[in-house]
Amino acid sequence: MTPEPGAGPTVLRILLGSQLRRLREDRNVTREDAGYAIRASESKISRIELGRVGFKERDVSDLLTLYGVTDPAERDALLSLAREANQPGWWHKFGDILPQWFQAYVGLEAAASLIRTYEVQFIPGLLQTEDYARAVVLLGNGSAPKEEIDRRVQLRMERQQLLDRPNAPRFWAIIDEAVLRRPIGGRDVMRAQLELLAELSERPNVTLQIIPFGFGGHAAAGGAFSLLRFPDQTLPDIVYIEQLTSALYLEKREDVDTYLESMERLAVEADSPDRSRERFAEIRKDFDLPLR
Repeated sequence: MTPEPGAGPTVLRILLGSQLRRLREDRNVTREDAGYAIRASESKISRIELGRVGFKERDVSDLLTLYGVTDPAERDALLSLAREANQPGWWHKFGDILPQWFQAYVGLEAAASLIRTYEVQFIPGLLQTEDYARAVVLLGNGSAPKEEIDRRVQLRMERQQLLDRPNAPRFWAIIDEAVLRRPIGGRDVMRAQLELLAELSERPNVTLQIIPFGFGGHAAAGGAFSLLRFPDQTLPDIVYIEQLTSALYLEKREDVDTYLESMERLAVEADSPDRSRERFAEIRKDFDLPLR
C-alpha cells in the first residue's frame, strides 16, 4: 500500500480504509465487534473502511491492536497515514461554496490516473475557459454576489491544474454535439471555447470525441456520468453521477461494469479523435456566421 506522491486526503482515507478492512477480514473479526472495540457502531466501521469519514488516531490504534498488528513499523506507517488523511485538501479553502457531496469528487479526481466522462449539457469542467465557466456558474447562481461567482470560477480554474502536473491523469471526454452548439455565454465565448478544445485535443494525455447529431440514439441516452480509475490497484473504479443537489458514487463491480460497457460503446459510436478535432473547427466557424 504505497500512496502516489501528493495523493490527497480522499484517496488516503480510501487506502487506509481498504487496508483496515483486509486486516479485519484476515482476523475474521465482524464489523460489529470492530465497532464495539472503538465504541462505535457497525455502520461507522463500514464508513471508515470505505474512506468516507475522517480517522481518529486512537480508533485506528485500537483497531490495529484488535487485528493483531503488533509490528512497530507497520503500526507507525498506518498511523502516519491516518494523520495525513485528516489533513485538508487544497479545495478546503472553498468549503463555504463547495457542497460536501462534490468535495468528495474533487478529492477523487485529484487522485485518479484515468478520468473518462460523457457530457450532454456542458463542456467538462476540466476543459472550460474562464468565460465559459463563469457563464455556467451564473446559470445556477445568478443571484449570488460577484465575489462568490468569482470564487466559484476560481475553484474550477484551480481544478484544471491537475491536467498540467507532472503525473497528470489521462482525461478522455465524449461530448454530445449539442453541447458544442449551445451558445453558453454567447457567440464570442463559444468561439474561444471551441478553440481551446481543439488545442487541448492535441495533448498526449487528453482524448476528445464528439457524438454527432446524425448518429441518433446511443448507448448512454440516460445522461452524463464519469468513470474514475486510480493508480493503486486496491482502489475500485468509481462511477460518478451528478444530480441537481447531490451525487451518486457507484463502486459495486456490477454497476461499474455496466457504465464501463456503455462508455466503451460510446467511444466506438463517436467520431474519432482526429475527426472530432476537425469538427471543433467546423462548428467554430458556425459561430462566425451572422445571426439569421
